[in-house]
Amino acid sequence: MTKYIPPALDWVRDQVELYGSSGGTKGTTLRDTGLPCILVTHKGNKTGAVRKIPVMRVKVGESYVLIGSYGGRENNPVWVNNLRAHPDVEVRDKTEVFKMRVREVEDDPERQRLWDAGAKAYPPYNDYQAKTSRKIPVFVAELV
Repeated sequence: MTKYIPPALDWVRDQVELYGSSGGTKGTTLRDTGLPCILVTHKGNKTGAVRKIPVMRVKVGESYVLIGSYGGRENNPVWVNNLRAHPDVEVRDKTEVFKMRVREVEDDPERQRLWDAGAKAYPPYNDYQAKTSRKIPVFVAELV
């Protein structure tokens, strides 16, 4: 069995544990925002361990948009490198669980469309992009 490494930040770890242990009936809104989130289970790039992260729920058709904003910090969240190295993920959306594959979207028309969907679901994404010089990564998770 592959080792699971919980998130380092207390609030993220608590969110992941509540979401997972309740089978997706609790912890489905991100922190104090009241906005819906999904739980993404993926493989660590360096450790090979199972990792889990909550991200804003941005659904476009049958796909989910994952935005590596990290609050507008100058570096990407660690999970961005994990997804680049290991694109097969599991997405929990409340009580539903899907096997999905992510791909980074760098093509401007598609990226802009997905970014706009993300910013509609969570307007601070635009503020985060304005705070940083890096181009915030955008991924789309699609059913396999």
